[in-house]
Amino acid sequence: MAQRMEIVEGDITKLKVDAIVNAANTTLLGGGGVDGAIHHAAGSALLEECRRLPEVRPGVRCPTGEARLTRGHNLPARWVIHTVGPVWHGGKSGEEELLAKCYRNSMALAASEGITSIAFPAISTGVYGYPVQQAAKIAVREVRQALEKHPQIERVIFACFGRLAVEAHEAAMNER
Repeated sequence: MAQRMEIVEGDITKLKVDAIVNAANTTLLGGGGVDGAIHHAAGSALLEECRRLPEVRPGVRCPTGEARLTRGHNLPARWVIHTVGPVWHGGKSGEEELLAKCYRNSMALAASEGITSIAFPAISTGVYGYPVQQAAKIAVREVRQALEKHPQIERVIFACFGRLAVEAHEAAMNER
């Protein structure tokens, strides 16, 4: 299974995979960090497509922990899976389960759409403040479980921004 998971330090918007995952906000209308980078690289058509996604309640197209699919537009990836990670509140507000659901739901959506290669950023570890080491453990655990459930997914990349994220994901992959 380890051969189906890899770590890359670099820009997720440059990866040639079927789908990249966007660490989005609930509006899906762009933001900072990886969300802003993906929207910028994909072009204005991504924003227009996101605007057409239905709101589940005013201003919310994707609740925390869920996932939505759009085309990749100007990205090398054909698809973007948008997921909304939790804001870190010290770990006492259900953050672990919500973050796990981001990976679980993104992998399930990928499998249901016939996606065989997918790249994840370190969801919630930027401005949402999730501790990188804890987030990496959750990411690796959930992807491992999802790969067992969805054998059609052949390749998962953890696209890390910076050495700290790389090392945290390496440590998580080496744990058993």
